[in-house]
Amino acid sequence: MKKSSIILMAGLLALTACSQKNEEVSAVLKKADFQTEFTGKKTDLYTLKNANGCEVWVTNFGARIVAIMVPDKDGKMQDAVIGFSNIKDYTTIASDFGSTVGRYANRINQGQITIDGVLYQLPKNNFGHCLHGGCDITVPMGWQNLVWDVKNVSDNSITLEMNSADLEAGFPGNVVATATYTLNDKNAIDIVWKATTDKKTVINMTNHSYFNLNGDHSMPITNHILTLNADNFTPVDDTYMTTGEIAPVAGTPMDFTKGRRIGEAIEGLTGDAFQDIQLRNGNGYDHNWVLNTKCDDTKCCAKLYSPITGIFVEVYTNEPGIQFYSGNFLDGSGNDKQGKPLALRTGCCLETQKFPDSPNKSNLPGWYSAELVPGQEYYSHCIYQFGVE
Repeated sequence: MKKSSIILMAGLLALTACSQKNEEVSAVLKKADFQTEFTGKKTDLYTLKNANGCEVWVTNFGARIVAIMVPDKDGKMQDAVIGFSNIKDYTTIASDFGSTVGRYANRINQGQITIDGVLYQLPKNNFGHCLHGGCDITVPMGWQNLVWDVKNVSDNSITLEMNSADLEAGFPGNVVATATYTLNDKNAIDIVWKATTDKKTVINMTNHSYFNLNGDHSMPITNHILTLNADNFTPVDDTYMTTGEIAPVAGTPMDFTKGRRIGEAIEGLTGDAFQDIQLRNGNGYDHNWVLNTKCDDTKCCAKLYSPITGIFVEVYTNEPGIQFYSGNFLDGSGNDKQGKPLALRTGCCLETQKFPDSPNKSNLPGWYSAELVPGQEYYSHCIYQFGVE
């Protein structure tokens, strides 16, 4: 056989292998299963790819990340987040899986904010408080339950836009917000949120992906090793509302400064079974940590690692806080993309953010304002950097 023929055959084999690999990755979801009409707008599924064969799947329903395909320690592609395999489940089963949360991520006390002496009443959808912008799957309010407009899309990036009217869900101001997801060749998902308003308001956006780095999504995340670059956290009462304190993590189950197994203090426990008052109040971990990185998005603020696959994700942000939620209320409602029930603690969240209830506590030492005024631009940045150990 001629040398040129050997080279050509080798090239064809390589292309076939590459095609098979991409087919394997792409078989996770079907585009047609995400194409429908919801509240008068069309939904769809978009795939971002990089030079390493990684993929991020995004739907414009809630500007959600649906799947993240990254290599494990053996080079096998694994899906790093839990979620549904079709748009019907996303629009009928209450969840925040992978969504862009707004206008205000996390909780606002009693659903009330006062701006320039005017009291605004927001939806009460969580123990008498407004959670995640008042999200309600039956009466869409929070941005995670609305269809976003796709403004720009390329092989590795997508920008989605939300136009939110004055007093929508009770929030003041006509707001135009965007969420941009970019998958770079370092296997990082770079997320940028921007917003403008024509009236003074509050904004706090985040991504609500539920990570499970085990490969098998039926396995709980309690085996994951979590590191949080935070010496303090904001305690909550038994309605999950921040008390206004900033408390040290040292000597408590909230201390992840040196990295430890998530399940160490919560495995097999719920409700009154917790001895620690904060774990009892949160039914596990559902708290905001005060980051030592002080809004510097070049410094790692969190790291999550699965010893099974070797996959880790590092988090970088320009926000002052991060909410770690250990999937305490996952109850098997609906099946994951892998066909398995989404059970207790089979996913966990790392949500970069302003502190919960900042609109009512920004006058306290160490708390940050979430206020946005006309002429200014809200800018929030988060990076999920994937790798293997």
